[in-house]
Amino acid sequence: MIFDSLPSHLDLEIVRLLAPEEKMLLTANSDLTEDGKFDEQWIVVTNQRILTFYPNRDGSNPLIELPLKEIKEAKTEVLVGGGYIEISTDRKSISILHFSNSLVDKFSEVVRGIQQLSKGEKLRLSPDRPKTHCDKCRKRLPEKDGICPACIKKSTVFIRIMSFLKSYWKSVAMMIAVTLVGTFVNLLPPFITKHIMDDAIVPIGGVILTTSQRLTVLVWLVVALLGVRVLASLSEVSHGRLAALIGNQVTADIRAAVFRCIERLSLAFHSKRETGAILSRLTRDTERLQDFLIEGLPYIIIEILTMTGILAFLFYMSWELTLWVLIPTPILVVGGHWFWRKMRPMWKRSWSKFEKLYGHINENLSGIRVVKAFAQEDGEIVKFNRHNHAAMNAGIQADRIEPGFWAAINFAGSIGMLLLWLIGGKHVIREEISLGTLIAFQGYMWMLYGPLEWLSQVNQWMTRAFTSAERIFELMDTVPESYDLENAIPLPEMEGKVEFKDVEFGYDKSKPVLKGVNLTVEPGEMIGLVGKSGAGKTTMINLVCRFFEVDNGLLEIDSIDLKKIRLEDLRGKIGIVLQDSFLFNSSIMENIAYAKPDATFEEIVEAAKIANAHHFILAKTDGYDTIVGERGNELSGGEKQRISIARAILHNPKILILDEATSSVDIETEKQIQEAISRLVKGRTTFAIAHRLSTLRNADRLVVLDEGKIVEVGNHAELMEKKGVFYKLVQTYQDISKAVAYAE
Repeated sequence: MIFDSLPSHLDLEIVRLLAPEEKMLLTANSDLTEDGKFDEQWIVVTNQRILTFYPNRDGSNPLIELPLKEIKEAKTEVLVGGGYIEISTDRKSISILHFSNSLVDKFSEVVRGIQQLSKGEKLRLSPDRPKTHCDKCRKRLPEKDGICPACIKKSTVFIRIMSFLKSYWKSVAMMIAVTLVGTFVNLLPPFITKHIMDDAIVPIGGVILTTSQRLTVLVWLVVALLGVRVLASLSEVSHGRLAALIGNQVTADIRAAVFRCIERLSLAFHSKRETGAILSRLTRDTERLQDFLIEGLPYIIIEILTMTGILAFLFYMSWELTLWVLIPTPILVVGGHWFWRKMRPMWKRSWSKFEKLYGHINENLSGIRVVKAFAQEDGEIVKFNRHNHAAMNAGIQADRIEPGFWAAINFAGSIGMLLLWLIGGKHVIREEISLGTLIAFQGYMWMLYGPLEWLSQVNQWMTRAFTSAERIFELMDTVPESYDLENAIPLPEMEGKVEFKDVEFGYDKSKPVLKGVNLTVEPGEMIGLVGKSGAGKTTMINLVCRFFEVDNGLLEIDSIDLKKIRLEDLRGKIGIVLQDSFLFNSSIMENIAYAKPDATFEEIVEAAKIANAHHFILAKTDGYDTIVGERGNELSGGEKQRISIARAILHNPKILILDEATSSVDIETEKQIQEAISRLVKGRTTFAIAHRLSTLRNADRLVVLDEGKIVEVGNHAELMEKKGVFYKLVQTYQDISKAVAYAE
């Protein structure tokens, strides 16, 4: 497994060190030394030993050599600023390699490989290691598996953005026509002003006009100027409306496409990403893209056309004077390029600080009950202020440079105007050009310097917009759950037989949660999963629901590999009742019917009756139309739980998951919930996790887990008679219950 390719000189030297039967299996590059300094260090794992190198210090001389057969344990230890790999043998424990926090995920996989090889197992590592640095330029990414702004292919992103305009091609064609008309008429006023000066106010050469004729010419030219202004205003309004229409429509399409992708991404994806970061892509990034489509793209086109038209008029009137007044142009372009290049890291820092601020706000609002429960409002305000001030300071640092830049740019532009009056005035005095031409030049110059100043920031501005677009497209391109693969097996009917065959799984691949689990559950059987916190109970049901894929082994339903079953059929036959039942901010009726949107009112009521919920629902002012509030906050814990059970009953699943369904309610409510559950489990394969072990007495079998392995299987009486792990758990629970009762 080549995490990082060895430098050619080091590769050749290491090959010379290896024995004939020895093969390199793992190579990875770290970024810290043992004394915390940034430097390159390599680890090479062969089928016989571990080697580490400092190529910048000792060349190819190994820093550490350790035979694999001596290794008893390998693990990563993560500290504040980084971490290290620790290897334990019979004689000692040593740290063999240090790394920064950005490489924690990579070296977790490396350690997992060392563990496998030291035990004589086949090397099996995860292919989806998070990426923290750009593969091309090696710069640190703004976020794990994120986009490198410096390496974005702008042309590719631009073409993809434009592909969303296909559905609105008529509106786009109309906007292009309006843009061309508007750009042309906006170029006419200085030219008309030239003729007002030369033909009416101060006529030059040719036929001598009377005062009356000059007034007539003046009136018609002013009327023409008025017409141009009216036409320019109409084109501006039309352009703005069309841009707003197209921009909002396209952004809505992109936002809808992103949300569809988010909904279809696996739970494994969501568990690795912060909600705030995903929300940022759906909101802030789409807003940036909308700004680009409504203001940016049209503005680019208009300014390029305007600049081209202005230069054409200027060269037409006087090519010599045009060259003089364009002297400040390199200063504007080069200065602008320097400025935006300097601003780029500052903006990145500002974006990062604001993303952390939004993430904190989202986390705080989601956990507001916990904040209130522990009276931590002041502490959260302090944390917010810290993030807020960091964002503010980053914004100030970026924004305070701009005034000086624009002052310098305006000064450079004024040099062009001074040259215009000096050189142009000389030509007028010598009667080489007319006064009208000079006035027209002045008007065009003010129009020209604007686009020139703006063009210096186009690259950076487009980079910001395209970075947001690429972040959106990255989310859209993420492989979703395999809902319906070509070889997916339909399973319209399910018996409910579940088999775990040597199943291994870990959220962190170097630290497996389940280790070689074997279990067969017959259709209609109720299984109670028992064990300490972290033993793997919830992980087992997550795998049954296929929220995560097994790392090794096989998980089957009705003798079919779970990965091959069409996901819609699988999830359609599984019902879940969780400890903290999530309810949507809608009516009780809508929450019960969530699993079966086309259910009749009679079916909803029947499900509520079976769940012992009908009575308390009718006691509500609005009955089944009662709005439950955000996350069901208008209901008690027991009421939410019974609505959740009613939802599962209406779903009519073949496999039922009960995860701590009665752990947070009082005894009377628990009795009602247990009655509802006893009706619900009939004829269904059921996996139940319960904090109160006494609630699992009715289970057909209890499966006891300890450190990811099944250590005991049997009914309640059999396991109590064994006086093993389950017996100790029951005794511990009873002791705690007695202590609580005594305290009360």
